[in-house]
Amino acid sequence: MTVNPDGELTRRLDLQHVFHSWSAQATLDPLAIAGGLGSEVWDFDGNRYLDFSSQLVNTNIGHAHPAVVKAIQEQAAVLPTVAPSHADLSRGRAAAAVLAHAPDTMSKVFFTNGGADANENAIRLARLFTGRDKVVSHYRSYHGNTGAAVVATGDWRRVPNEFARGHVHAFGPYLYRSEFWATTPEQEAERALHHFERVIQAEGPASVAAVLLETIPGTAGVLVPPPGYLSGVRAICDRYDVVLILDEVMAGFGRAGSWFAFDRFDVRPDLITFAKGVNSGYVPAGGVVIRADIAAMFDERVFPGGLTYSGHPLAMASIVAALAAMADEGIVEHADRIGAEVLGPGLARLQDAHPIIGEVRGVGVFWAVELVADRATREPVPAAVMGRVKAELMRRGLLPFLADNRVHVVPPCVVTADECARALAIYDEALTDVEADL
Repeated sequence: MTVNPDGELTRRLDLQHVFHSWSAQATLDPLAIAGGLGSEVWDFDGNRYLDFSSQLVNTNIGHAHPAVVKAIQEQAAVLPTVAPSHADLSRGRAAAAVLAHAPDTMSKVFFTNGGADANENAIRLARLFTGRDKVVSHYRSYHGNTGAAVVATGDWRRVPNEFARGHVHAFGPYLYRSEFWATTPEQEAERALHHFERVIQAEGPASVAAVLLETIPGTAGVLVPPPGYLSGVRAICDRYDVVLILDEVMAGFGRAGSWFAFDRFDVRPDLITFAKGVNSGYVPAGGVVIRADIAAMFDERVFPGGLTYSGHPLAMASIVAALAAMADEGIVEHADRIGAEVLGPGLARLQDAHPIIGEVRGVGVFWAVELVADRATREPVPAAVMGRVKAELMRRGLLPFLADNRVHVVPPCVVTADECARALAIYDEALTDVEADL
């Protein structure tokens, strides 16, 4: 078979000159992607893949949505960049578009370049507003790779990067692997809340500025909180005058089948962080949605933070176009239906058919399939098995998102029922082959 020279050049330049994140560089074997449309991508040799990773769980509107591409092109022809100190129409429109989906207690948006610096600045706002220092977050979490955000993160990536001060962690709810000996969602919520409040009490509530939580922890396992948990956290924050920051970077803007994931729960945050889902990552963008009284604190006081590309016009144009298209085309409602009527039932059938599946959980187009060596002990499958699962999925034309012992089923919000059926068949075939060799 003739090898496409563009594909070879792409791989060669990448391996020679690009330093990849979270990777040992010598072991890399990157897929060279040539293009994409909707829920599919393809390589330079014409092999097509259903993108059930949404890249890094961000192409909510799908690849190359024409309205968003057009908006970026038109903005580039008018004003491709402008300093954040100036007023810019695309920036104002983007802020208004985001606020239209936020609680009416919110008044302003501080734009950033992505999710990590959104969380950085939310932490800064909370500390300045409260005059306190500590930030409490979950162990099972990911909040970004910058100084405070990576220390707020709970997983292993925090440990070699613990240079920021004032961060405390607690265990959140995860009934399948409960830290609290719970057997029901109600028990898990009640006991996790007791634990969370005791952590705040033990740290000294007067020292705690903020609680920072992913509304639905994503990379940590699509851990949909049990009923009452988030409203209980809200009550704890109110009790101790702590700012509640909800990280919607991965879960927001359609991923959970709602505009914000917290819309599915009885909770309203004080600060909302967002990023890639807001414009499907077409241009780097993120931000902090700010409660009115927190924003007002800086009416006469300088906010000590800023970024050269805060509210970059190309990113702002892409946000306006993406949110308009999502509303006009009913994409958020579609994602909710796909989850309830197609992905949820289909993944449940896979669980019934495959002993390797310990649990399926999720909502909208945000699901995790947890693979175990033994259902009784819930022992996770080893990394070698996950490597085999990835290879079998890609061999059959599906680009997966894998984390630890889980396959995250996270297609674009525009994925069709037929594409889901194809993907479910591929998962079925791949797991059948893997199980045969165990």
